Amino acid sequence: QVQLVESGGGLVQTGGSLRLSCAASGSIFRLNTMGWYRQAPGKPRELVAAITSGGSTNYADSVKGRFTISRDNAKNTVYLQMNSLKPEDTAVYYCNTASFNLLGNPFGSWGQGTQVTVSS
Repeated sequence: QVQLVESGGGLVQTGGSLRLSCAASGSIFRLNTMGWYRQAPGKPRELVAAITSGGSTNYADSVKGRFTISRDNAKNTVYLQMNSLKPEDTAVYYCNTASFNLLGNPFGSWGQGTQVTVSS
């Protein structure tokens, strides 16, 4: 089974920074666009950043200019550098593919995620 393991979350003050990491199994990582998602309490999960296998990136408007997604194909790892954090960035962050099967689901199984809490 494909596994995704997120790490790097924590508690930070407004304006602070965090760097999230996601280790993915090779079969899912190398060929797919990878993404970082987040889910705040009472809200649906949303895709906030994506990176293709070739390194092209795209961001949700809410994080554009503050978050940077990157990947290390040799390590099967995707990163999310988060700067200028705001309280509204508080959520559980997950990684998965940002390409989808015929049912509209990402190809990986959802991991436990990593909690990011931004205090005001």
